[in-house]
Amino acid sequence: MSRPVCVLVGAPGSGKTTVGQLLAGTLGVEFRDTDHDIEAMAGKPIPEIFVDEGEAHFRTLERAAVAAALAAHPGVLALGGGAVLAEENRAALVGHTVVHLSVELTDAVKRVGLGAGRPLLAINPRATLKYLLDQRRPLYAEVATATVVTDGREPDDVVAEIVALLRD
Repeated sequence: MSRPVCVLVGAPGSGKTTVGQLLAGTLGVEFRDTDHDIEAMAGKPIPEIFVDEGEAHFRTLERAAVAAALAAHPGVLALGGGAVLAEENRAALVGHTVVHLSVELTDAVKRVGLGAGRPLLAINPRATLKYLLDQRRPLYAEVATATVVTDGREPDDVVAEIVALLRD
C-alpha cells in the first residue's frame, strides 16, 4: 500500500486543486482530488449528487473516497473542503502529512466567484462561505501538520513553501 506524500485540506477557494497540481508536478508524482473520485463513483457532478441524493449521501461517498485515496494514492491528494467534517476522515488523517491551505474570506470569494458548481454556496455565497470558514477552520487546524497561508500569494510561491516543509 502506498501513502500520499502530502494531503491538502482547506476551504473552497484555498487553492487545493491549483496548488495540488503544481505541487505534484514539482515533486514528480500524480495529483488526485477526492471530489473527482466522488464524481466518478456517482457518475455525475457533485452539484447533481446534492440535488438528487442530498448532502448526507454525498458525505457517505466522500468518506469512502477519502479512505480509498489515503490507503492507495502515492502522490499529492486534495480533499474536498468539507471532508474534515467527518470524524472518520479526521481520524484517518492521523499520521499523514497534512497541509492546511489557509484562506481568508476576501480571497476565497475572489477565487470561487459566486459559487457556480459549488452546491453549498448556491444561496448567499459570501455569507455561506464565511460560515463554512468559521465552522471548518478549527477542524483544518486539528488535522494539519502544517498550515500555509495562501492569501495574496501566487500558487508557485505556495508550492515552494510546501516543498520546503516536506523536505524538513
